[in-house]
Amino acid sequence: MLDPEMLRRITARRAELDELEEQLAKQLAEVRAERDELAVAEHVLERMNKPLADERASAAPAPGRVTGRVSGQAVIPSEGDSVQVADPAAREDRG
Repeated sequence: MLDPEMLRRITARRAELDELEEQLAKQLAEVRAERDELAVAEHVLERMNKPLADERASAAPAPGRVTGRVSGQAVIPSEGDSVQVADPAAREDRG
């Protein structure tokens, strides 16, 4: 014969698990819905940023030449494609 106390405990635990299953199913549905919303938001953001990125790229200034110093030498842009490096020591020898 079945133990009535054991049967009551099994029934109670089954009811607890059924309730937990419902809560988890609801929570899972909410998580999936939020994930889908985030995917849509990400897609919209990408679509909005693409024209801005294209606009910024077309408005960016053309690269130019920069003068400065490299290892103690003056970098002087020339009219050709190459960059001339003036050696300060060579200037001192001339003068």
